Amino acid sequence: MIGEEAMINYENFLKVGEKAGAKCKQFFTAKVFAKLLHTDSYGRISIMQFFNYVMRKVWLHQTRIGLSLYDVAGQGYLRESDLENYILELIPTLPQLDGLEKSFYSFYVCTAVRKFFFFLDPLRTGKIKIQDILACSFLDDLLELRDEELSKESQETNWFSAPSALRVYGQYLNLDKDHNGMLSKEELSRYGTATMTNVFLDRVFQECLTYDGEMAIQELMKIHGQDPVSFQDVK
Repeated sequence: MIGEEAMINYENFLKVGEKAGAKCKQFFTAKVFAKLLHTDSYGRISIMQFFNYVMRKVWLHQTRIGLSLYDVAGQGYLRESDLENYILELIPTLPQLDGLEKSFYSFYVCTAVRKFFFFLDPLRTGKIKIQDILACSFLDDLLELRDEELSKESQETNWFSAPSALRVYGQYLNLDKDHNGMLSKEELSRYGTATMTNVFLDRVFQECLTYDGEMAIQELMKIHGQDPVSFQDVK
């Protein structure tokens, strides 16, 4: 023991590997031991660090398999519709999203997917490498919602939490004065501190799908999802 940290040397590490059996053989190698060996003068590694390493490897393997099930083309990429299906079917497994109404799922999926695509598909190819999804921290944040005891502070800072999604949705809902699920330029101009210029608004409405000069709130949430802070930074 070093303080409260349990340590193990290489000889005993191999003994544990033998007892663990063939299924765990891949983790009890000299290469893994060397990766976790840092500055201990007796050549030992932290048992907890090794445990976390194995857990992370298993999680990555399981998640890669899970994501690959949605890779319709089988090319190692997910299209927007593929990732939407993945997140939609993931929602029931996340206790922190239990309070969401099913009617809100489409809005939630919309904002969640856009964050992945904004950062991981900068060239706007319409697809993301599964490897890139695993390498970024977004999936960690999303799966953090499995924690039934996640603190309110963590939920507030997590883009994928129910409070965050509802806050974004609520901002646009409050702008919809005629309650038709659509926002006109005039309604959208009151967003935030009402500092968006007419030129910016014209450009938004030129680029996005509109209906009789108004834009669906869900479409606006997609745009907001491209910038997890606010419209103000896009300007």
